[in-house]
Amino acid sequence: MIADSDYFVVEAKAGDFLNEVFPIRQDLYLEIGSGKGEFISRYPAHHLDWNFIGMEKSPKRIRNCLKKLSQEANPNVRLVCQYADASIVNYFRKESLSGVFIQHPDPWPKRRHHRRRLIQQDFLSALAEVLKPKARIQISTDHKEYAAWIVEQFLQNPHYLSLQDDPMQVLPNLDEHIVTWFEQEQSRLGYHPHFMLYERI
Repeated sequence: MIADSDYFVVEAKAGDFLNEVFPIRQDLYLEIGSGKGEFISRYPAHHLDWNFIGMEKSPKRIRNCLKKLSQEANPNVRLVCQYADASIVNYFRKESLSGVFIQHPDPWPKRRHHRRRLIQQDFLSALAEVLKPKARIQISTDHKEYAAWIVEQFLQNPHYLSLQDDPMQVLPNLDEHIVTWFEQEQSRLGYHPHFMLYERI
């Protein structure tokens, strides 16, 4: 059964801030790349005093997420079909996000495609504008070279601080780690994720 899209899916228009889509104002968290919806359906259900936006560029994946959502269990979740990049500043108020989750972003492994990677300096600086001070960003990837790229990008950016002794930690850094379908499949093939945790200074 697919959940009511009119309830969960909101349209992203530049200047119409997504902070306003919830009837109850609470701390707002963002998941970039909601995939098949494991995280956005399960994690928020245990944090009903927070609001969550799932941002996913693929309409098919939005439909996959809807299959796992219900108004009863997920009243604090909304989805938006939107590509994430530096334009994120157009969709959230400044210093309004309490945290961001980025699960297995596309590594674009070929060198000529590296410019397509999500984690770039312009994106990190834009994200810093909409994050509250002390807000946390959790990122996971099973692509070791991309993990090293992510660490280097954050190291170069003045707005963030790593919260881990090992910036490419191999153990989840959330007590309530949600194993996504992608993580499960890749682990079965022998690819295990690195977990990175940063704080907005």
